[in-house]
Amino acid sequence: MASELLTAWMLSQKPQASIMKNEPLFYRNLEETLDIKRKNNALLSIKRCLWKDGGSAIDFTSNDTLSLGSSGMLRREFDKEIQKHPDLMLGSTSSRLVDGNSVYLEQVEREIADFHGAEQGLFVASGFEANLAVFTALPTPATILVYDELVHASMYDGMARSPATTRRAFRHNDVDALRDTLTELHEENQEVRGGKQCVIIVVESVYSMDGDICPLAEFVDIAREMFPHKNVEFIVDEAHSTGVLGKKGAGLVCDLGLEKEIAVRVHTFGKAVSAAGAIILGNQTIRTALTNLARSIIYTTAPAASVVATVRAAYNLMNSGKTIDAQDRIQSLAAHFFTSISSNPTWKEATSRGIMTIPLAENWSDRPYQTHIIPISTRNNYSMYLACHLVFAGFTSFFAEYPTVPKGQSRVRLALHSCNTEEQIYQLIISICEWAKEMIAIEDGEAIYRVPAATRKILASIEKEDNN
Repeated sequence: MASELLTAWMLSQKPQASIMKNEPLFYRNLEETLDIKRKNNALLSIKRCLWKDGGSAIDFTSNDTLSLGSSGMLRREFDKEIQKHPDLMLGSTSSRLVDGNSVYLEQVEREIADFHGAEQGLFVASGFEANLAVFTALPTPATILVYDELVHASMYDGMARSPATTRRAFRHNDVDALRDTLTELHEENQEVRGGKQCVIIVVESVYSMDGDICPLAEFVDIAREMFPHKNVEFIVDEAHSTGVLGKKGAGLVCDLGLEKEIAVRVHTFGKAVSAAGAIILGNQTIRTALTNLARSIIYTTAPAASVVATVRAAYNLMNSGKTIDAQDRIQSLAAHFFTSISSNPTWKEATSRGIMTIPLAENWSDRPYQTHIIPISTRNNYSMYLACHLVFAGFTSFFAEYPTVPKGQSRVRLALHSCNTEEQIYQLIISICEWAKEMIAIEDGEAIYRVPAATRKILASIEKEDNN
């Protein structure tokens, strides 16, 4: 199946517009737009999962971090939740502002807000919708948005639609860069300096393509120091810290004790919670503003009760401490990965030659905790080669290319899960280093071919398809 999927993906990158000359202009225009992505081997497609539905691959891709979904743990808790509420209407029926609200939904919002130490919470359909709502409803035209350059696409899209006309990016996770940006605002803007214009700092707790953690405590200290008039606030997306970091998985903000310092938090349920949807946490003013000013909330259907019940089941597990072992397991597996790969001689040679690198492997033991995300950066187009190699070796991984990551920074992203074993980690590292050894031989001119074996298999399949 792996070979078929990879072959189909590479075949999908072939330009199509030129062979559609007799098709209606509408479709030709679309294909011309898609051909731009195909030219860069960046056309996306919905594909079969290699580890679900009878697949035998080992999952190092999905967001089921605590393995609540794959283990059946969440399903069992969900069944209990449904049995407690046999009359629960599963449909949404309407918008929250018409007839879509329910006592059950409000109870779950209250429970989740309490779990994260927030005054209020508003349950929405997805993290993407949450960020659209936050950035279109909460800033005013005079608000200045200061954001980490690597925040999620949904935050970029939200800011693009925001009434705030002034936006400043700062270098990723860089404390000095944030200070410099805020200093510039102070120097050039008397309204900011005098506390009459609001600044919102936008960050994530854990960055999905880099796996690193925001230095949030330092950011908050800088903001409070530089804004004595309290005209600065924070929006923090906690998508990848939910369930993973903090006591019982409450997230980075709670772990740092900064609940009172952050105006808005977005916790999503499609990652470690293994469900769907998201919640926007804040005070009553935030909730009221969202329900009155966020079109993506006003004009959309309320979350289905089946989804809400799934989320409640997951939070029941988290709140009862039943996911703590899974959290600890992630820390153990990450440490095992870094220890094992850093001691491999092939890895050392490959990194010294610049063939690939894992930024998070540097001084990893100095960090108070690890995340489940491990990106491997490679030279040139090597990331696709590595992803192909891992698939043929029986491991899933995510090949990240522009625009998912910045131009020229393609990578292979690995995601750890509590159900992964040390043996699986060991075999994964062996496979990575086998590929690295092959690339070293190719670069040294010691290999017969200039393309690694896994990629050659796919190219052969493509040639076969073309000849049929």
